[in-house]
Amino acid sequence: MWRNPSPWSETCPVLQRERLFQSGDHAYRIPALLYLPQQKTLLAFAEKRMSKKDEHAELIALRRGDYDASAHQVQWHAQEVVTQAQLEGHRSMNPCPLYDEQTGTLFLFFIAIPGQVSEHHQLQTGVNMVRLCHVTSADHGRTWSPASDITSSAIGPAHKEWATFAVGPGHCLQLHNQMQSLVVPAYAYRKLPHHHSPSPASFCFLSHDHGRTWQRGNFVAQDSVECQVAEVRSRGQSMVYLNARSSLGARVQAQSTNAGLDFQGALVTQKLPELPHGCHGSTVAFPSPSSPDQWLLYVHPTDPRKRRNLGVYLNTRPPEPAAWSQPTLLATGSCAYSDLQSMGRGPDGSAQFGCLYEAGDYEEVVFLLFTLKQAFPAQVQAP
Repeated sequence: MWRNPSPWSETCPVLQRERLFQSGDHAYRIPALLYLPQQKTLLAFAEKRMSKKDEHAELIALRRGDYDASAHQVQWHAQEVVTQAQLEGHRSMNPCPLYDEQTGTLFLFFIAIPGQVSEHHQLQTGVNMVRLCHVTSADHGRTWSPASDITSSAIGPAHKEWATFAVGPGHCLQLHNQMQSLVVPAYAYRKLPHHHSPSPASFCFLSHDHGRTWQRGNFVAQDSVECQVAEVRSRGQSMVYLNARSSLGARVQAQSTNAGLDFQGALVTQKLPELPHGCHGSTVAFPSPSSPDQWLLYVHPTDPRKRRNLGVYLNTRPPEPAAWSQPTLLATGSCAYSDLQSMGRGPDGSAQFGCLYEAGDYEEVVFLLFTLKQAFPAQVQAP
């Protein structure tokens, strides 16, 4: 008897594929993933919503995973809710986890929006209703502080010059510079003179004192929205690489040599095509297997027309835009937002990655564990 082929029949092999969040009484969207290497712990976050609509977001859900290096599998614990990550009368959106390795402080950034006020409403009225918040944990996400609203101190008067803004979504970054700076990617719709509608641009929030104070970086010089950042060491120089969703037909990328304060070289990266209305993508840096430099991995839907067929792209000469590979499929069918983490070496000796992504028309959020050799065997030299 003829059978439908497996939905994974065209994809590369993986070490683990597991559904972490399943729609039922609630919907789950906007995944964020953080790996704590010393604890061998993964933290998987998602928005818990009354329905799939953005305006029906409520709180941020969390699942903790223990990575078993001998079995090369992650054992996931039951779902919980980060109840502290909320402001009264607001919904919590865009989880952005960040771990400070020096202080042991785990930050969970998010935005808080009153009731069911939509992004569209803010863009139409030009009245910014979003608050920038975070909670912190001193025990790797087991308990959390009350929420801190840092909007006034981190943004200041510019808040009124924006129609709306958001962070991430997805993981943030601690740099390996002298100050061990913390970098939170973000974007804002600015109300600019001579523009008929608010204009979007990516930027970063920065802290050089382990999160005690925060400042705004400067905007990327291209239309860009949801973004992620990675620290890349190439030819002896360290830079912050930014990769952003755009409405320009392909991804926008830029790089910073001053810890995310200013971004140069903003361009539309033709080898990373974008959907007509765009979609969030994830990027992470990891050590090159053949040099002291670092490589980049990037995950995004590959179908040019709709959010389907999740692919992973490799850049062995970052930030060179022409060096992006063709994608390898990680999953076929409906897929959307994702988040990536580098997880050291896998069982085949090559770099290993965790990926959390939306699947099944936003009905589920799935975790993948795979290695560089599984996705790009030609790039990994035989021992």
